[in-house]
Amino acid sequence: MEQKEDSFRVTTSDDLEVSTYLEIAKQKAGEQPIAEKVPEVEREAVVVIDFGSQYSMLITRRVRECHVYSEVLPYDIPWQRIASLKPRGFIFSGGPASVCDPGAPLAPAHIYESHLPILGICYGMQVLTHQLGGRVALGTRHEYGHAILHQSAVESPIFADLPPSMPVWMSHGDQIVEMPPGFTTLGYTENSPIAAMGNEHGIIGIQFHPEVAHTPHGKDILKNFLYHICGCSGNWTPGSFIAESVARIRKQVGKGRVICALSGGVDSAVTAALVHRAIGDQLTCIFVNNGLLRQEEAERTINTFQRNLKMNIIDIDATDRFLQRLKGVTEPEMKRRLVGEEFIRVFEDEAAKLGRVDFLAQGTLYPDVIESVTPESSASAKIKTHHNVGGLPTKMTLSLIEPLRYLFKDEVREVGLTLGVPEEMIWRQPFPGPGLSIRIIGEVTREKLELLRAADWIVMNEIKKAKLYRQLWQSFAVLTDTRSVGVMGDFRTYGYLIAIRAVTSEDAMTADWARLPYDLLARISNRIVNEVPEVNRVVYDVSSKPPSTIEWE
Repeated sequence: MEQKEDSFRVTTSDDLEVSTYLEIAKQKAGEQPIAEKVPEVEREAVVVIDFGSQYSMLITRRVRECHVYSEVLPYDIPWQRIASLKPRGFIFSGGPASVCDPGAPLAPAHIYESHLPILGICYGMQVLTHQLGGRVALGTRHEYGHAILHQSAVESPIFADLPPSMPVWMSHGDQIVEMPPGFTTLGYTENSPIAAMGNEHGIIGIQFHPEVAHTPHGKDILKNFLYHICGCSGNWTPGSFIAESVARIRKQVGKGRVICALSGGVDSAVTAALVHRAIGDQLTCIFVNNGLLRQEEAERTINTFQRNLKMNIIDIDATDRFLQRLKGVTEPEMKRRLVGEEFIRVFEDEAAKLGRVDFLAQGTLYPDVIESVTPESSASAKIKTHHNVGGLPTKMTLSLIEPLRYLFKDEVREVGLTLGVPEEMIWRQPFPGPGLSIRIIGEVTREKLELLRAADWIVMNEIKKAKLYRQLWQSFAVLTDTRSVGVMGDFRTYGYLIAIRAVTSEDAMTADWARLPYDLLARISNRIVNEVPEVNRVVYDVSSKPPSTIEWE
C-alpha cells in the first residue's frame, strides 16, 4: 500500500510497512492488535518556539513530515512545560518584531542553558544573534521574496548533500551585521552577507524560511537539522503514536469508566477506536442528536458505527434541549459556547444513568486548540471558540481524555487507517461540533434548519455525483439572514439567500476557495431555488482563509 513521501507513515521501511498492514488485517480477524506489538521507543521531539510568525504552525507540520514529533509553544513558556516533551532541540520561528525595539520578545535563558541544538529562522536568527553577543541592525534594503543562497567555504551539516547555490524565500528588514562570538558564516545572498551562520555547538541561524514551498530545498534543510544536528532518527509514526497513546490512556483510566462523545466524524471515530483499543468494555460511546445535524445524518451515523466499530453505543435525541438553549441567540461565539456546554451537560446526565463514570473522551484536534487560544497557544490570537475547547464549562464532573489533541486532521486519518477504522468514516468531510447552528446566520429555528438541510443535501449530492467529494476539504450551504427580491412564475418573491462554500485545505489552518466547474455551480443553484421553499437566490463564496474562516460563524 503506497504512501506519499510526505505523509505521516506507518513505518520508514517498505518491508515493515507491508508487515504493518498485514497486522492490521490480522487484527480485523480477531488476532492481537497492532498497538500491542509496536516496541516502546522514546518519542523524539523538537519544540518550535513561537515569536508570532504566521508560519510557526507550518514549521511544526514540516518537522512532523520528517517523522519527528513537534509542538509550537510561546516564547515565554515555563521550562517545566518544555521539559515534559523531552526535546532533542529547538526551532525559533520568525516574527513581526525587531530585536532592536524595546520589549521585543526574546528566548528565555533556560533554552540556552539546556545546551540543546537550536535553529533560528528569520527573526529567530536575529534573536540568537542579539542574545548571544552579536549585532543586528536595520537593513538598508529590505529583502522580500525569492533570493539565491550561496554556501560559504565552511561546510555544515545543515546543508549536507545540497547544491552550493539554491533558491530561498526571504521576508525580513533587519540584518545581521556582526555574528556572535564563535559563529562562522555558512551562507550569503546578494543583500545579506550573513544569510546563514552556525557554531560548533549545534546552534544555527538562517535568514530565510525553509518551511515554505518557495524554498525548494527547505524540507531537506529541516531534515538535516533534525537528523544530523539533533540526532533524531524519525521514529514518530502512526504505530508508535498508537502504542504510546494506548499506554497513556490505560495509565490515566486505570479501572475507571469512560464515555466517548461520538459525532459521526473522523475525529470522534478515531478517538473511540483508540480508547477502545486501550480499555475495551470500560468504554461506552454516546451519540447525541442535537437537532443541528444534516439530513439523515443521525441515522447514517448510528448504522455506520454499529456495523463497523462493535462498541457499546447509546443514542440520545436531545433536539429540544439544544434548540431551547439557542432560542433567541444570534451571536456566533455565544452559539458555540452554549452548544459546547449543553453537550457536556447531556453527557453528564447520561453518565449518571450508567453509574459511576470518570472520564469523557472527545476528538479535540490541534487546530481547535490553536484557534481557541489556551495556555499552550497563548502566543496566538483567538480566532473563534471551538465548542470542545473554549466552549467547555468551567466546572465539569468528568475528566477529559483527548488523545488526538496535538494531531492535525491528516495525521488523525492515518492513525485511523492504521487502527482499521472504515474509510467511509476516515474520509468524511469535517463537520463543526455546533453543527448547522453556525451555518444559520442569526437565530436558529426549526424552520430555518429544515431549509438549510434541504439546500445542504443538494450541495453534497451534486458534489458527490461530480466525484469531487474527496478532493474538497469541506463543501456545504449557509443560510444567510439576507432576504432578496426575486421573480418566480411571474410573481414577486422575497426569499432567503443561500451561500455555497467549498474549500481546499491540508489542515484547516489555511484554506482556499475551490474552483468548482461552472456547470456544477449552475446545477446546484438551479436545484436549490427549485427544490427548497423560500429560497430565490444562491451565491458562491470565493474568499480564502485568511482573511475569512471556513465557517461563516
